[in-house]
Amino acid sequence: MRRLLPFALLLLLAACTPSPAPSPAGTEPAPMAAADPVVEELGVADAQARMASGETSSEALTRAYLARIDAIDREGPALRAVIETNPAAIDEARALDAERAAGKLRGPLHGIPVLLKDNIDAVGMANSAGSLALAANRPGDDAFLVTRLRDAGAVILGKTNLSEWANFRSTRSSSGWSSRGGQTRNPYVLDRNPCGSSAGTGSAIAASLATVGVGTETDGSIICPSAVNGLVGLKPTVGVVSRDGIIPISISQDTAGPMGRTVADVAALMNALAGIDEQDPASHAAAGNLPVDYTAALDAGALAGKRLGVLRQAMGYHPGVDANVEASIAALRAAGAEVVDVRIDTLGQWGADELEVLLYEFKDGLNAYLAGRDGVPGSLEALIAWNDAHADEAMPWFGQELFLQAQAKGGLDSADYLAARDRIRRLAGAEGLLKALDGAQLDAIIAPSTSPAWPTDWINGDHFSGAGYGSAAVAGTPSLTVPSGEVQGLPIGLVFMGRPYSEPELLALGHAFEQATKARKPPRYLPTLAP
Repeated sequence: MRRLLPFALLLLLAACTPSPAPSPAGTEPAPMAAADPVVEELGVADAQARMASGETSSEALTRAYLARIDAIDREGPALRAVIETNPAAIDEARALDAERAAGKLRGPLHGIPVLLKDNIDAVGMANSAGSLALAANRPGDDAFLVTRLRDAGAVILGKTNLSEWANFRSTRSSSGWSSRGGQTRNPYVLDRNPCGSSAGTGSAIAASLATVGVGTETDGSIICPSAVNGLVGLKPTVGVVSRDGIIPISISQDTAGPMGRTVADVAALMNALAGIDEQDPASHAAAGNLPVDYTAALDAGALAGKRLGVLRQAMGYHPGVDANVEASIAALRAAGAEVVDVRIDTLGQWGADELEVLLYEFKDGLNAYLAGRDGVPGSLEALIAWNDAHADEAMPWFGQELFLQAQAKGGLDSADYLAARDRIRRLAGAEGLLKALDGAQLDAIIAPSTSPAWPTDWINGDHFSGAGYGSAAVAGTPSLTVPSGEVQGLPIGLVFMGRPYSEPELLALGHAFEQATKARKPPRYLPTLAP
C-alpha cells in the first residue's frame, strides 16, 4: 500500500514465477490475440445492457476476459498483472446467468467480472501479498468485501499482482514486483512502472482484463497506480470499506477501494464495497454516512458553483505535470467551478512519525493475520527467517529492512506509538487538510495525483518525484483521482480530496471533470518511449 514519506523512503508503499529482466528498449511486444470487442473498454452499464438484451452473458464475458488475460497478460506484452485466475469463475458466471434467466437480478454488478488485489482473502485462491512465503495461504473464508461482492452478483475473476507486501518490505523496492508474480508492466509503455502497491489492478483494468478491480491503500496505493495507468481510483474514508480478510499494514490508514476506467464504474463498484462491518473498529463511525447509491450523485453539471482549492505545494517537480494542472484548472472554471489557491501549513510534517506508526501497526496487524494460518510462517519474525532462508528467490533485488525495523518495535500500548499516531492524524487532518478545507470554505482540494510513470529499475528502486495525495491518506479521509491528460504518452491524473465520508461529492466532482475533459486514452502497449 504505497506511501509517501521523507524522500529517502518516498517509494515504500506506493507483482507466478520470478520474471526475467525487462525487454530491451525498442523490443516490440509479441503480437496480441484479437481483442474481443465485447470486453475491451467495456463499462459496467454497457455490460449490463448487453446482458439484459441477450446480446451476451456473464459466462461469455468471463470467457472473453480469461482469453484476453491469456493473450496480453501471459503472452503478447506479458503485463504480468494477473497473478492467479479463479478456477470457479466460469461456473460462478453460469450460475448468475441462470439467476438472470429466472428473473433474479442482484443489482448493477450482476454477472460483472471483477479482479481483486492479491492481499484480499477469497476462497478458491491463494492470498499471498505477492510473497512466495504465503503461496500456500488458501483462506477458508472470504474477506468481508468479497462476500459483499458475491452477494451483489459479481464474478470473482482472479487476483492481481502487487508490490510485494504492499511495498512494505524494503526501502529500495520496485513497485509492481513480487517474488510470486514477477514484475507488472505499465500497458501504456511497457518498460515504465505501473506504480504500487495496487500495480496489478491498475495495469489489468487499464488493459481491460476485467470490467473493474479492487485495490488497497495505506498511502497512495490506489491513487498512484490509478493515475499512471490512466484510471479512476477512489480511496475511501477509512472504515467505509471493511478491512476484514486483508493482509494489513496499518489499522489507522488501510482501506480497500474501487479502480475503473470511468467514474461511473468506480461508483457502481463502490455500492458493493461500502458496508458496515461490526468487526472492523473503524466501521462504526461510518454508520449513517453511507449513501444508498453512490451512482446517484453523478451529475455532469456538478462543478457549477463549487469552490475548489489548488494545492500548489504539491506542484513544481515536473513542468509537464504543472502545465496539465493549469489546463485542468481552466477546464474546471469553464465548467462553473471557482478555483483558488490554498495552503496546508503542516504539509509533510508527519513523515517521520508516519513511518513509526506504520512499523508498529504492521507488526501487530500482520502477526494477528498470520496466527493460525496453515502452511505458512506464523509471525513477522518467522517471515524474516523464511526470507533469509530463501533469499535467492525472495530477495534477489532488494532486502527486508522494513520487516526488521517493524520486528524491533513494541506493542500498540507503547507511549511512543500512541503519541506518534495522535500527532500524524492531527497534523494531516485537523491542522492540515481539514483546516485548509474549512478555512477557505472549499468543497474539495485538488492537486496533481503523482508524477508520470518512471522506468522500472530493480537495482535502484523507484524513481518517484512527487504526488499530491498524502494528506488524505494520513488523515484517513477520501481522495479520488481522475485522468487529466498525458505527459509524452504517459497518463497523469488530478486528485480531489475532501472531508470524511464525502465520497459522493468527490465522485460527482470527478464525474463532471471527466465529462468536461474526456482526457483518458486507452493504452497502446508501446515497448518504450521514442525520442
